[in-house]
Amino acid sequence: MTDKRELLILGGGLVGMTLALAAARQGMSSHVVDRADPAELTAEGFDGRASAISTASWNLFTNIGIADALEPFGCPIASIAVTDGMKPGRLDFQPEPHEGSLGRMFANQQLRLALFEAAAKEPLISWHSRANVVSRTRGEHGVSAMLEDGTKLEASLMVAAEGRQSPTRDEAGIAIAKWDYSHRAMIASLTHEKPHGNVAWEIFYPAGPFALLPLLDDDQGRHRSALVWTVSEDDAAGVLALSDRAFTAEVAKRMHGVFGAIEKHGKVMSYPLGFHHTARITAQRLALVGDSAHGIHPIAGQGLNLGLRDVGTLVEVLAEGMRLGLDPGDAQLLTRYENWRGLDSFTVALATDGLTRLFGIPGKAPSIIRRMGMAAVQRTPALKRWFMDEARGVSGKMPELLKG
Repeated sequence: MTDKRELLILGGGLVGMTLALAAARQGMSSHVVDRADPAELTAEGFDGRASAISTASWNLFTNIGIADALEPFGCPIASIAVTDGMKPGRLDFQPEPHEGSLGRMFANQQLRLALFEAAAKEPLISWHSRANVVSRTRGEHGVSAMLEDGTKLEASLMVAAEGRQSPTRDEAGIAIAKWDYSHRAMIASLTHEKPHGNVAWEIFYPAGPFALLPLLDDDQGRHRSALVWTVSEDDAAGVLALSDRAFTAEVAKRMHGVFGAIEKHGKVMSYPLGFHHTARITAQRLALVGDSAHGIHPIAGQGLNLGLRDVGTLVEVLAEGMRLGLDPGDAQLLTRYENWRGLDSFTVALATDGLTRLFGIPGKAPSIIRRMGMAAVQRTPALKRWFMDEARGVSGKMPELLKG
């Protein structure tokens, strides 16, 4: 007998697996297909990145039942300091005490562990790891994917959650606008003499943003932060070739002693930075989520959160449609998802691109203008509130799963 499910999710990363769990909490079954081995994805040192989980995304994790498993590993972000090269004119974002934190920092490894452990226990999720898709079919009455081992998976709706190089998106012929920033993000873990005070720093230099993101102290009580240092592609090889001592010296120079003496731990990882945004996020019995639909600069730490907003919206649209007796692949439901998510994701993508370009203009005059603008925002509570709400993901029309 054919095991036809509501969803066929191609890509079992952070966004794809969150979608499967969120759908299961609404009674929807899914096939989740991923090429990777979960043991490799959660291995120590596989991915040194950390992610800022916004308030809305944390609500989603709470509502799908993984927040308790994650809670001990998250470092709250109490405030965000934004500065143009550490010159006067700093901008601070700090919510009111009753509003809680601006978000939480988690190692990607820990996010994967929590998601994978929950998925392994969920009977509505059929998880196909270490599996290659050799063909995809989308028809009037359903969708299917043929795996390399001959297994055929069937569902009502196909969801592409494969990331920036999504073959499902490309095969569907969905147009995409994209460009390369000619930058690389250098990712490293730092320990430092002074506590970070749960402050996330975004220091803008003409060569690119330099972010220090708070992490929990390690088991030896050392203060820790995650570094995301954007460098020109032309300089990337040289930076990666630096000795630990030389790399630490370059980082310390850009930190201006804000955390005192620092040390680098583990290896430095690097990732190319680019922008892409699809012309649409749906097609016949197909929905795109996460980086399959939009890839943005990490300047504001919104990439994963944008994908989690896709998840919350898609699940709400499908659940409401199914309560009315509609098929998950119904064109009306996909149109609603398109209309709800299309503008928001495009607006965030353009904003991050604009910030990247604005702060990348060298020279004293542009720096003075930027700092005057930041000072104006600092003195305008309504503007600061708007920026904080955007950072926390609580602005605009929110799906129920992202509400507290």
